[in-house]
Amino acid sequence: MNIDRMEFLAWMERLMTRLDLLGENINDFQKSKTTIDGEELLDNQDILQMLKISNRSLQRYRSEGRLPYYTISGKLYYKLSDVHEFIRNSFNSSASNRRDKK
Repeated sequence: MNIDRMEFLAWMERLMTRLDLLGENINDFQKSKTTIDGEELLDNQDILQMLKISNRSLQRYRSEGRLPYYTISGKLYYKLSDVHEFIRNSFNSSASNRRDKK
């Protein structure tokens, strides 16, 4: 199949336009992330999907003080570093519990 130069250039122009739009969308998405002190904040939905837990479990972790949270304009947020620390602590405590049972 042969395409002439004009068709090819038109096709490439359309492709470049779409790539530019995609780049703009990515930049807008990155700017829309909520941050505090340069650190990404996650909301409840982000945490529920990330940890694959129920809303009630997340509430229990907050109530027990195991997962720090921040309230901004009535909405709950969690620092990404706090979530990583929570995961590390949960992993370490479950590993030590298994050792204690042996």
